[in-house]
Parts: sequence; C-alpha cells; structure tokens
Amino acid sequence: MLEYLKVILLGIVEGITEWLPISSTGHLILVEEFVKLSAREEFMEVFRVVIQLGAIMAVVVLYWSKLWPFHRKQTREKSWFANPCEKGIGQKLQQFADHYVDMGKIVLWLKIVVAVIPAMIFGLLFDDWMDEHLYNYIVVAIALIVYGVIFIVLENRNKGKTPEITKLKNISFKTALGIGLFQVLSLIPGTSRSGSTIIGGMLLGTSRELAAEFTFFLGIPVMAGASLLKLLKFGFAFESGEIGLLLVGMVVSFVVSILAIRFLMGYIKKHDFKVFGWYRIVLGVLVIIYFFIKSVVAA
Repeated sequence: MLEYLKVILLGIVEGITEWLPISSTGHLILVEEFVKLSAREEFMEVFRVVIQLGAIMAVVVLYWSKLWPFHRKQTREKSWFANPCEKGIGQKLQQFADHYVDMGKIVLWLKIVVAVIPAMIFGLLFDDWMDEHLYNYIVVAIALIVYGVIFIVLENRNKGKTPEITKLKNISFKTALGIGLFQVLSLIPGTSRSGSTIIGGMLLGTSRELAAEFTFFLGIPVMAGASLLKLLKFGFAFESGEIGLLLVGMVVSFVVSILAIRFLMGYIKKHDFKVFGWYRIVLGVLVIIYFFIKSVVAA
C-alpha cells in the first residue's frame, strides 16, 4: 500500500510539472531523493519516462477536436486540390480527402512531425550517454536557474510587444522546425520540455498561449516515442507488481495533467511566465544548498 501512495505522489508531480515550464524530470529526480520506491533501478528508469503516457492522454482528450483530422460527413463542396484526378486510385484518395479529411489538421500534424525530428535524432543518439552523465542534481539545479533567468529576461524583452503569430495555422514549417531545435535542449534534465519549446516559440514570434498549445501537441509524439524507446530497451520484463505501479502512476498523471493544462492556459491569458522563472531560480538554489549540506554531512 505504501508503494502505491508513493506512486500517486510521483504521478501528481508528473502531472503538474510536465506541462508547467518547471521541468518534470528534474522534479521527479528531486522528489525521489525523499520518496523512494522499493523497486529496482532498471524499472525506475522506465517508470520516470513511461508515466508520461498518462500526461499525453490528457492532451489528446482536451485537444481532440483540434488534432483529429477525420470526420464522418462530407463538409466540403470544393476540392482541396487545384488539379483533381479524374480517374483511378488518385481520384478515390482525393475524394476521400475532400469528403472526410480536414487538410488543415493534416498540415498541422506535418508541422508537428517536422518539429519533433531534431529531438528524436538527438534522443536516439545520446539517450544512454545522457542517462549516465546528466541525471544528477548539479545539472538539474543549473538548468533550473538558467532557464528561470531566460524566462524573466524574455518576458521583460517582450513587454508591450504584440506577438507576430497567434494562430496555429500561421505557424510555418520553418517556425515549427525552429521550435523543434529548441526542444532538443529539453533532453537535459531540469530544462523542461515545455519550457524549452515555449521559450523557442516566443523567441520566434508566437504568443504565450500559442507557444504553450503547440508545446502540448509536440509532447504527444515526443513522449510516446521516448516511452516506447525505454520499454524496448527494458524489454517489457516487468516483475510482479511493477505493471500495477506503472498503471496507477499513469492514471494519476492523466487526471492531474488535465487540471494543470487548464490552469496554465487560463493563467497565461492574464499573466506572463516570470513567476515560473522565479520559481525555477529559487528551487535551483535550494537544490544546490540541500545537496551541498548533504555532502558535507556525509563527509
């Protein structure tokens, strides 16, 4: 029972911190310093990543109407295509697209794919190296502080400015790729995937709300891919009780993620991201102080 209570706490932390720009991985690493599951380290490496699947489903549920490109009824009289085919399979595919597909959403998904390619490549190449060298409190603390400063400086720079891009359809493939390159930085623990892409989006001219929304969408393939990669490396070799712990963590992170996403989107309509920047700085300093004192005491 105690183990499930710990998993519920970790699921709450994941659900809150995955979408707020304060680093879910960094917080999980820190929480595990005080709340440790009685599980083997191999499982914990999988748990930290796969628990994010619950958070992904929260985005799918909340933004289904913006993401699902297919519909059951014919809604267009004019073809999407400038030069429609007049026969063969090409004609049938075009007719299907005209009748049952929202091509605007297909284009959105293509932009999402373009944006996730950089992180996918770097993740595949350096996943083992990052697990070995970057998952420690020093990296987390520095990343928390640095990104906190960036948020404050960026918001001060943008104060009074009108964003150039305020709608999903106006995000170009070039902008999507640029946001994707910023997402590569989120592979460093403590930076925050949402923090990296939100900063990237705002630097490239998007509004706060749009940067956050596009970040949510990017999380679907990125986090699903990362989870699948971890499961493949792990070999799905779960021991007794481990699947139950993982499922509980995912369900909790799903419920909490829905609340966190709704909170964030409501908050940034009236406020900026500076409060998250200050939070990151204070937390980063506290992390350094705590682990410094711990090392001194241990010595």
